[in-house]
Amino acid sequence: MLDVYTVSFFGHRQVDRFFETEEKVTELVRKLITEKEYVEFLIGRDGEFDQIVASTVRRAKRDIRDDNNELVWVLAYPKAEYTDNVDSFDEYYDRVEVCDEAARSHPKAAIQVRNRSMVDRSDLVVCYVEHESGGAYQTKAYAEKSGKTVINLATD
Repeated sequence: MLDVYTVSFFGHRQVDRFFETEEKVTELVRKLITEKEYVEFLIGRDGEFDQIVASTVRRAKRDIRDDNNELVWVLAYPKAEYTDNVDSFDEYYDRVEVCDEAARSHPKAAIQVRNRSMVDRSDLVVCYVEHESGGAYQTKAYAEKSGKTVINLATD
């Protein structure tokens, strides 16, 4: 049976130290792809940090290997952005899924519900959290309280 290692990523919408953060993500993604049997990378695609992660994973798939990992966009609910551009998103991501629990929740709570669901299924949570407020901070706190291994690239 395949040993799947799941990693979820969360961060503030804006990343102050963009290139430094990109280097840290690149190093981590390369390490995971070369050391783990199979890696599932989960992102929410809600800000600059998610964009850094997605482009880094795609580059690593091209440059290192693409047979032991997948890039998964986890939506909180079906978005027009996706439904209007299904082909291009399906080409960019290995898989696009909607978090059922989040889709059934109140729209204002959906992203946090989706984030907690991603944390619950993850072996590792990687975040970029500089401020002690906002959704990324709340998700980091939830992951820590849940006993997950958490790497905060803004401070580590």
